[in-house]
Formats: sequence, C-alpha cells, structure tokens
Amino acid sequence: MNGKDKSNPDLQGRSVLLLPGWLNSGPEHWQSRWEALHGHRRVEQDDWEWPRRGDWMARLDEVLLELPEPALLVAHSLGCQLVAAWAAHTRHAPRVAGALLVAPPDTERDDMPPNLFNWRPIVRERLPFPSLAVVSSDDPYCALPRAQAMAADWAAGLVEIGARGHINGESGLADWPEGLALLARLAGRGG
Repeated sequence: MNGKDKSNPDLQGRSVLLLPGWLNSGPEHWQSRWEALHGHRRVEQDDWEWPRRGDWMARLDEVLLELPEPALLVAHSLGCQLVAAWAAHTRHAPRVAGALLVAPPDTERDDMPPNLFNWRPIVRERLPFPSLAVVSSDDPYCALPRAQAMAADWAAGLVEIGARGHINGESGLADWPEGLALLARLAGRGG
C-alpha cells in the first residue's frame, strides 16, 4: 500500500505516513481507523515495546526514501518525538510536506517507564516543514504547559482540543474527522 489518500481531495493525493507511539496503535485508535478507511501507511517498527530512537529514525528514513514524493506525517505520542529527533538529524527533511503531531508525550518526566529513557532529552529544534501540534488539556503523559512549550520550540501551530486524554483509542474520537480536517489544512500549507 502506498499510503496515498484518494478518498480525500483535500489531501491532494499525497502519501500519508502514520507514526504510532510506544506499543503501536490498537484497532480502536484513530490512526488504525485512518489506515483502514483511507489507506494511509503505518510505519512499522521492529520493536514497539523497547523503542530505540536511532532505530525508529532509521526506519522513517527508509520508508520516506521509498516514496516518489514528499509525504505528510501523522504522528501520535512517541511518534511526535520521533519526528522531532529525525528532523534534527536527517538529510531527507525535504521528503516531508508537513507533520501533524498529536499528543506529544513528555519523555523527561520522572514517572516515564524505563522503556522510554533513551528518548531523553526531548529534541526541541525548529522543524523544517509545516507542522501542527494537537494537544489535550488533561493528557496523562504531558502537562499542557509542557506540550505548549514543545510546540513553540518546534515552530508548530498549536491546536488545543480540550479534555481528550491522550487523544488515543480511549478518547472516544472514533474516526476523528476533526483530525482529518487538520491534516487537510496542513496539506494546504505544505502543498
């Protein structure tokens, strides 16, 4: 599957890559629904349980280089930290037309599991492509001021959607059409 969304003309036929976070996205997660409904391509990682930042960055490079044109990235949770770290080190940033960064976690918190310790420090460099950060006021993995600061450091537009938890399968978003609208808005900025 090439990940192109032909069902949504607002995405201008662009390839969309889904970047799940730690432990992947389950069947009720909006990312999984988008994959099934719209044919977006999930970037599969070798190890979802003990994610290594360098390995995840290398895998994103591999997938982007397979595509004939720049893609839109749709990251959730640790996938947001992947985008930031990857963009700061890759030569292939022009392969990205834009990034939707949903629920970035604060991997520097004291209560983060040891599986995520190698995702410290958080990379806070300005992203070299258009981006939108979507955050919740009651995300259990990131206090709102920390999410706002990350978005500012990344030069990402900020969209606060109220109390929606970690903006995942438990958030009651179903197919999350509002998220698709944000992605289409981003496609317009990047296109």
